[in-house]
Amino acid sequence: MSRLEKQFGQKPDLNAILFLIGIRELGALPENNFSKEEKVNLMHIAVCKLLSYSGFYTLQGVDQDGWPLWEKAIPLPNISLFEQETMLRQHVVEYFERENLLD
Repeated sequence: MSRLEKQFGQKPDLNAILFLIGIRELGALPENNFSKEEKVNLMHIAVCKLLSYSGFYTLQGVDQDGWPLWEKAIPLPNISLFEQETMLRQHVVEYFERENLLD
C-alpha cells in the first residue's frame, strides 16, 4: 500500500487496487479513457484473477478484443461482506508477491 501511495500520491482503496490489477491483467491501455463499462469489466478481471488463487475461477482464454475470459470453477462461499473483502485483500498481497511487485 505504501508503495502505491508513493507512486500515485494518495492511499488507494481496494477498488483502485482492483482497477490497477485489471489494467495489468489486460496488458494494454486504450487510446482514449476506459468507458464506465470497461472500468467495471477491469475490476471483474481483477476479482477473477485474485479468486483464481483459491480455485474459484479459471482463465478460459481471451476474447476477440484481447480481454481475459474467466469461468467460475467452483461456487463462491456464502460469507459476509467483511469476509469477502478480507479474502480479496489477502489475495491482493498474494498477487503482488507472485508478480514480484513488492520491493
